[in-house]
Amino acid sequence: YHYLSLVRFISAELTRGYFLEHNEAKYTERRERVYTCLRIPKELEKLMMFGFFLCLDVFLYVFTLLPLRVLLALIRLLTLPCCGLSGSRILQPAQVCDVLKGFIMVLCYFMMHYVDYSMMYHLIRGQSVIKLYIIYNMLEVADRLFSSFGQDILDALYWTATEPKERKRAHIGVIPHFFMAVLYVFLHAILIMVQATTLNVAFNSHNKSLLTIMMSNNFVEIKGSVFKKFEKNNLFQMSNSDIKERFTNYTLLLIVCLRNMEQFSWNPDHLWVLFPDVCMVIASEIAVDVVKHAFITKFNDITADVYSEYRASLAFDLVSSRQKNAYTDYSDSVSRRMGFIPLPLALLLIRVVTSSVKIQGSLSIVCVVLFYLGMITLKVLNSIVLLGKSCMYVKEANMEEKLFQNPPSAAPSRGSKKPDNRQKIVSEEGMSASVTTQPTQRDECPAPQIPTSESDQFLTTPDESEEKSLIQVDTELKHGAPKKDLLEIDRFTICGNRID
Repeated sequence: YHYLSLVRFISAELTRGYFLEHNEAKYTERRERVYTCLRIPKELEKLMMFGFFLCLDVFLYVFTLLPLRVLLALIRLLTLPCCGLSGSRILQPAQVCDVLKGFIMVLCYFMMHYVDYSMMYHLIRGQSVIKLYIIYNMLEVADRLFSSFGQDILDALYWTATEPKERKRAHIGVIPHFFMAVLYVFLHAILIMVQATTLNVAFNSHNKSLLTIMMSNNFVEIKGSVFKKFEKNNLFQMSNSDIKERFTNYTLLLIVCLRNMEQFSWNPDHLWVLFPDVCMVIASEIAVDVVKHAFITKFNDITADVYSEYRASLAFDLVSSRQKNAYTDYSDSVSRRMGFIPLPLALLLIRVVTSSVKIQGSLSIVCVVLFYLGMITLKVLNSIVLLGKSCMYVKEANMEEKLFQNPPSAAPSRGSKKPDNRQKIVSEEGMSASVTTQPTQRDECPAPQIPTSESDQFLTTPDESEEKSLIQVDTELKHGAPKKDLLEIDRFTICGNRID
């Protein structure tokens, strides 16, 4: 009897069947997750590529159009006694900001001459591998802190210099703010120089152990981010940070290659020696970003279409900076959104190029002029292509109506009137015309607040009555923040639920 039972059990185990269609929804969801993970690399790289060229556009602006804008502002300032005052302002607010940026770059450039790159290189090279690894991690943290506080310093300077004079003074003055900005740009440039020097030491080490450890540090980033709770706003912040980090790393690799080529008398054969290490660093950066975003979207049930929304939000910044109601320059908008401040990085690159390349003779001057004209051409072409792509992304995301809504001067109350419906009637011709129109000066200085749209249901902010009731109930139990629209999220905004 027991033998027959055992045979029957073994027979049942060998012939037992099941039907997956009994739980069709579960398995369909699992298959969709696999397809989402397979789509992540393509969608992520689309966003990364678009963001990279946005950063490149802002970076080239410092070298190409900013000097010309500063020159035009100084010419206007010098010719005013001859032409007379045509308005209430000597310089427009944008011109004042351009002049301040130019003066900051000039002062910091002369200050950077007192920093010896060769001495810094040999000082870092004499340290142990583990100590250099710790130093590099500390520099990455310090770079993020500098970027966060530095953009606030620059914004405070711009607003202090352009604030209407009839208002009550509530600041310490333009000159203290200017010296704070100069000190910040100088210190941040030195910080990036130490990063570039550490990377240069890693490239020139014999056993490449330091370079391997620095690359493995990227994979440690996966452990610190994949198993945390992420919402769409948090993922948008991380995506902006990854775009900024990738562009900064590419620029640091360029600086390392320039320094190494100078040491080997610009021998092109040495460039092929550096090429495998450069490709290895870039490949590890891309692989880490793909794996990190793929598992974050998998664990938090976020679709791959969210990267199209992120791309549309970045495109909105570019298009809105060309509107009549623009309240910021696009370079400053990218700095706030991604945490990418181009002034320190551009200052370091200028310092490295001027020390590596010697200009002697008229032929060298002609080459420099042609190179400058080539950079201007690249900047203009890049801006035109980005502007066209941005208009297309904004139109696909149905965000056109937001472009023609003026930022409100104060937070709307429950009894306030709704905006005129005529502002929502937007044609494609009107959009293309407003993109190339100069901003007009307004009587009042509204707060830079972007209105929200009813279509963004997953990022809507609760109204005033609901928010007050939520605050009264949950203040003592849990400190939470209302969800923000994507257009209000920058690199350093604390958004989403608190991660326990």
